[in-house]
Amino acid sequence: MIGPYVLPDDVFDALAAGEGGRPAVLLLRRARRSRNLLLLRRALDGPCGGAAEAAAGLLAAVERVAPEAARSVIDGPAFGTWAARTLRDCPAHGRRGCAGRDLAALTVLAAVRAAHPARITVPVRDGRLALPGLGTVTGLGEAPEALVVVEAAAGAEGMPGTSAGNCRVRVLTAAGERVLPRDPSRPGHGWQPVAVLDARHRGLTLRVPLETAAPELPALETASAGPAAWRDLLRQAWELLVENHPRRAEELAAGLNGIVPLPAPARGVASATSRHAFGTVLTSWPADPERLALTLLHEFQHSKLSALTDLVTLYEPGGGPRLYAPWRPDPRPPGGLLQGIYAHLGDLAFWQERSGSRHGPAQADAAWRLAQTRAHVERGLTEAAAHVRLTDLGTRFLERLARTVRDGDRGGDRDGAGAGGGSGGERLARAVARVQAGDEAVWRLRWAAADDAGTERLAALWRAGRPAGPLPAEDVRAATGAVAGPGPEFGRWAARQRGAERARPAREAADAVLAAPDRAQGWAELAAAAAEEDRPGADVLRARTELVRDLCARLTARQAARPPGSPDPLALAAWPAEPGVGPVPSGGGPVADAARPPGPASPGPPDPLALAAWLAGPAVGTDRSGGGAAADEEGGPGRDPQARGAHPARGSGHVGRGEAGPAPGRACGDGLAVPAESGSAEAPMAPARSPGPDPAADERPVAPAPPGPGGGFDAGAEPAGGGAPGQKTGVSMSQNARSPLAKTSATG
Repeated sequence: MIGPYVLPDDVFDALAAGEGGRPAVLLLRRARRSRNLLLLRRALDGPCGGAAEAAAGLLAAVERVAPEAARSVIDGPAFGTWAARTLRDCPAHGRRGCAGRDLAALTVLAAVRAAHPARITVPVRDGRLALPGLGTVTGLGEAPEALVVVEAAAGAEGMPGTSAGNCRVRVLTAAGERVLPRDPSRPGHGWQPVAVLDARHRGLTLRVPLETAAPELPALETASAGPAAWRDLLRQAWELLVENHPRRAEELAAGLNGIVPLPAPARGVASATSRHAFGTVLTSWPADPERLALTLLHEFQHSKLSALTDLVTLYEPGGGPRLYAPWRPDPRPPGGLLQGIYAHLGDLAFWQERSGSRHGPAQADAAWRLAQTRAHVERGLTEAAAHVRLTDLGTRFLERLARTVRDGDRGGDRDGAGAGGGSGGERLARAVARVQAGDEAVWRLRWAAADDAGTERLAALWRAGRPAGPLPAEDVRAATGAVAGPGPEFGRWAARQRGAERARPAREAADAVLAAPDRAQGWAELAAAAAEEDRPGADVLRARTELVRDLCARLTARQAARPPGSPDPLALAAWPAEPGVGPVPSGGGPVADAARPPGPASPGPPDPLALAAWLAGPAVGTDRSGGGAAADEEGGPGRDPQARGAHPARGSGHVGRGEAGPAPGRACGDGLAVPAESGSAEAPMAPARSPGPDPAADERPVAPAPPGPGGGFDAGAEPAGGGAPGQKTGVSMSQNARSPLAKTSATG
């Protein structure tokens, strides 16, 4: 029987603040093990069950004699990714080629660690037999599969360990037999072992495999940087982490279970985390210990949040499907946005420490990265609060996260290094804000498109000299394939901002835009300059750049196409008749002065600064659905929207993509109840059959279930997107649901 976990309030709040400590990581690790076992049960009940049955039986047999050996495989880098692929996108459910067969390769490690006799058939691909956690047998030719035989040494059966002499591993194919070295950690003819990296400093030990044999993970052979180089780099990075981030180092020691080397990109470092492989970091060669330490902090944050969302629901379906994340060049779904925000808390802690402990150019670089990371997190929080349908628990989560950012802002800046540290800090904050405003403008020009009918309506209202009214709906396109950054031109401009005292004058930037309206870099400079000068409509230039550009182009084209002195029919249609005004001529000739619309009559192209100020008249949000102003976000009770000016360049206001208003709050409960393994320890190898969810829905959370008893979060029944199989992510803890940004201002 599956029982409940209890996630105490203080543990949840500590995780939300970015850390959690060793106890929280161990709890998340146990919860993920339970999830993996339930996924195994689903796989055995599904179309791939027959192909995985023999391997599951071996794993259960090992668990009976050496539980830790079995758990090390279930917790390992490859198990969760195998289960997800088997359940979601197995290419062939037949006996041959079925993903279920790959479980056999994982169980060999359990048998070897337990010195448990075994005979299991394992697939061979491209002449290679990959045994995750052990190594790879090469040169097997065209053989489609191999029989792996584990023979325990006399008296060693059931004695866990991987030391030399405990067992012998034989690999048999139609072409012959291979015998692995007695110590599988040593290389041999046709045998490439998985290296084990270890580091120890001040009594804290980190021991992880350099996993190059996991078929479900995009591993790279360690030819460019061998195990010795990785081991030396990890030891230096570990010393840095233990000295400067001891609490996070304890988390890594408890939860990090593998490093998967990736191919190196053209520049920088590539790193990633699979949500199905808790505690596994995928990274290219970092080249220096500081970069490796930062990568481990960042990627392990992803693992923590993925495991937490197995247990609780932070957001509901709906909201913006493609959102702006300043650290990414592509639109992100709600789950991806929250993941990025949380992962950057690791970066924030890292650069906070480095900016205070370094000197000279290194300190200046760390201070820039700290300010930029803080601005990224704050902007991400703004986007999440406005466009993610957070549950009560999700709101609480972001509140705690925002508090961490605020506390770091107040207490971490030294000698003007950060955004709040004297004149130097203010200059740095302005530079970061310029880059961020420009980045968002370029992002919107690339991904967002304004509604044509709505833009045409605005053009008519502009010519008629009337207020703009609600902004039209936007459409953010989905990214397909690999997505590159904003390009070298923007990169050069952004680099110049670090040494710039101020932005280019907004008037000059606007003139440059009019001269080259299709140049994205010009709009980036204009958005940055307008924000720095606090121009009316600066928020529109940054958050609806595509609308200002399209409207400017539409007005310019219509101005050029209309004969001088002739009325604009769209402006006339938008201009209502008033008492005492005669009929409007219909023959296309000049309109009488008394009946002429009061709009601008200048024959030149419209001024983008004036257009933005006109669009930003009142504080209304973007209507993302096309149904009018975002009344729920900006026009709800308790708001005091600014009066909109009746003509361009009059009045001011702040308009963006909507800001979430405060919600009523309630008192806090006692804890979170989420599923645990059976009994007092782990779930059985073959728990009661339960269908569980489709792992493809892991990033699609569902609405909370009714509260359970005991004042906790009961997640012990039905599964939900983002929750573990056999669980419900119901929320019975209420809390103060104020906006997490109540005291956090977004830089830029």
